[in-house]
This record gives sequence, structure tokens and C-alpha cells, in this order.
Amino acid sequence: MAKDVTMRDIAKEMGVSTVTVSKALNNKEGVGNPLRVAIRKKAEEMGYRVLHEGSNKTVGVLVDALYVVINQAKNTSPFYLRMYQNVVLALAEFGYSAILEVITDEMLAKKVPPKVLTDSKVDSVIVMGPIRENYPKLIRDVTIPVVYLDFYDDNQRIPSVVTDNVYGMYSLTRYLIEKGHRKLAFVGSIDATPSILDRYLGYYRALLASHIAPREDYLIPDRGTDGIFIDFKLPLRDMPTAFVCNCDDAGYVLMERLRKEGYRIPEDISVVGFDNYTFLSFATPKLTTIEVDVVEMADKAVELLVSMMRGADREGSRIVVSGRLVLGDSVAER
Repeated sequence: MAKDVTMRDIAKEMGVSTVTVSKALNNKEGVGNPLRVAIRKKAEEMGYRVLHEGSNKTVGVLVDALYVVINQAKNTSPFYLRMYQNVVLALAEFGYSAILEVITDEMLAKKVPPKVLTDSKVDSVIVMGPIRENYPKLIRDVTIPVVYLDFYDDNQRIPSVVTDNVYGMYSLTRYLIEKGHRKLAFVGSIDATPSILDRYLGYYRALLASHIAPREDYLIPDRGTDGIFIDFKLPLRDMPTAFVCNCDDAGYVLMERLRKEGYRIPEDISVVGFDNYTFLSFATPKLTTIEVDVVEMADKAVELLVSMMRGADREGSRIVVSGRLVLGDSVAER
């Protein structure tokens, strides 16, 4: 079927590189006209659909509605809207503008491809954050450059820019251990996104490095398969002295839950998060967390994308951006 044909397939048939195929399909310099015609003919024969031609100096930015549509029931936050603002600023430095397209529930259910692609409105694409229902498969083989931002997929070789989730959560968990905590629970659904799994691995590594045995009842899911937050199921006995939350949203929801059950934070139980959402800074106590460097991530993603538009082969590249520990008032010594 046409959707199974990739640029790599065409390159293999033609005996050329994927970069050459990409240039030929996008009318870029560096490919002679006879070879360009031959590649485009082969692509057509193989059922490969060219979704974009020409240059609009515009980048499409795709994001799942789960993360940007303001809906209290879904516990959304402005994290990706802030990231998008920084992407726009970074693109402007190269003379590009952006079109944001939100992938709706209906598009996911019906597998409707992004309009910016089918209408040939953009020169390249940034996929910002994970998208549900394996939707990225619909865009992985388009003939224009694609970069994942704050997301990666080990099953695909699409270039990506991510924060250092493993080391960030490792350092945060080590901070709690150094404060005397030995009973630490992790809050997060590790099968929900690669980022949550990586943060869990950082937490797990810190426990092992301190000779603390991980406990099954201390792994607490925070969201369902649809990505929407669920009620936390706290341990029925032997309450942890500290909770390591996969994100600040989960951290603040958990603190509210603990307070309702009569616990004091941090006197009775310490809580830490991840991301450093500025809109949560007014809450009390202020959460100890890892700040994600959104500006640096946006800059690196745009630089990577522009290099690809200029012909660089960055297939499989993964750029990791470090965060930093931000101390709040949500941790007490044991």
C-alpha cells in the first residue's frame, strides 16, 4: 500500500541516498534534472504521495489537543503553548513563520492527516509532544523534514530534541535520599509516554544506587490510556515519606489530595515534580522540581529542522537538553 512506501524504499530502488530522494521530491538544489525526474517517476510508480512542493517559508507545528485545549477535566496546562511561543521566536531568527495545528480527537479517531500537510502549506514540520493513537505514523514518511520536540519514538528514526528526563529525575530522587528519605513512591503511568518512562528509570536508578529496593505498591499510575488524569490510588499501608511525581501537574494534584486526607506538606510527606510550570508558582508550598529548558529545546529543534531543510542528513539524531534543579518548599528532612 502507498502508506507503507518510504523515502528509504525509493532510495534503495534507485541506488541513491535518502537525502538525494528528499531533494529530488522537494525540488531542492543538488540533484541533476535527469535523476530528479527518474526519482519522482519511481516514487509515483511505487505509490509514494508527494504532499508538498515549493517553499512557503512556513513550518507546521503539530500538537495533540490533550495538551493545549483548556479543559479542566483533562488537567491541561500551558506548557506546550509556552514551548510553541519559543518555537515561533526561534523560527523568526531564520526568517520562517509557523502554523499551529491541533490534532483533535476526531482527527485521531478517523486518522485524518494534518491539513497543513495535505494542503501543502508548510516546508517542514515540528511534532510538539507525543500524539495519541499512533498518529505520528501518518506523517513519518512525508517528503518534508520532520522533527519531534519533547518526544521520541524508538521505532522511527525521526530526529528529536528532548529534555534529559533520566538524569533530571535521577538527581531529583537523589536529592530526596540525601534529605534522609528511604520510602519514596513514583507517581506516573510509565506506559503513557516515553518521557514518563524515562523519568521513572531515573527514579529507579537513584533507588538502586542507594541500595533501596523498589516496591511495586510505590508505583502509582496518574493517567489512563486516553492521557487524562485519574484519581491516585495511594498505598493502603506503610505510607511513603516522599512522592516523586512525573510532572508538576501531578505533584500539585497529589498535594491537594494529601492535604484533604490530613497530611501536612512537607512536615509529614515531601512531594517533588518535574517541568517547573511557571503558572503553578503561586501554589503553596512551592514545589521542588526540575526545570525544563524550553527555550534551549525550541532553539535546538529549529536549528535541527533548518539544517535538514538545507540538505543535511540528520536521520536518527537525538539532541538531549539538560534541565536544572529548582528548590521549593515541598521537601523536609527525615
